[in-house]
Amino acid sequence: MLHMNTDTLASDFGPSFAKTPSAANAEVIIVCEHAANWIPTQLDALGLDDEVRQSHIAWDPGALGVARKLAELLQGPLIEGCISRLVYDLNRPPESPTAIPATSEIFDVPGNRDLSDAARAQRVEAVYEPFRAALAAEIAARKTALRLMVTVHSFTPVYKGETRAVELGLLHGRDDRFAQAMLAHQPEGLQWNTRLNEPYSASDGVAHTLDMHGCDNGLLNVMLEIRNDLIATADQQDHWAAVLAPWIRATLEERFA
Repeated sequence: MLHMNTDTLASDFGPSFAKTPSAANAEVIIVCEHAANWIPTQLDALGLDDEVRQSHIAWDPGALGVARKLAELLQGPLIEGCISRLVYDLNRPPESPTAIPATSEIFDVPGNRDLSDAARAQRVEAVYEPFRAALAAEIAARKTALRLMVTVHSFTPVYKGETRAVELGLLHGRDDRFAQAMLAHQPEGLQWNTRLNEPYSASDGVAHTLDMHGCDNGLLNVMLEIRNDLIATADQQDHWAAVLAPWIRATLEERFA
């Protein structure tokens, strides 16, 4: 019988975030919540095989490479998640049933089934709270200069058997200003299939970071959702960042001067 240690101590999980610093006068902060597919060994892979743990349900493939290059080009700090979204989804509040999903797309997650309140609380303490506190502190320390938060995600081209044509989604929560401005300010000749609030929207519960850390701090904010087959290699990730960075910068400078 499969045994999963769901009551492991929070301190055993390892770091839930990493930070790449930048100059104090940075105007843009980059966030990548689903950067990693690491599952702490004490959780026995959550009962999943290696193929599933490498798939999009465990993380956002390609997103971290884009996020790191964007942070470099925009000269802003980066906060990235270090633990799989299946252990705890950093873009969900603790009260959300999808914060620790028992199923993801078509896959059951045995290690998340029938968790005790104590086990759920340990996940919150070990993964969500350190990430939340680090992001909040980074924003608070940069209040005078910081203007925009960009979160970077990727999505699978086929979901529940349905093919997705969209290549780039510009998502927003309570504040739609920057997403709308980016959509209206696309670079000339851009060939990407770019849509507002696709393939997800705030109604899917994806706006937690945008609203809590962006809106509540008076920051402009936008979520970038990139189809993961288009950012599978380092060269592709660098290319996307090289297009997105000046687009973001121009939108910020020309529409929000």
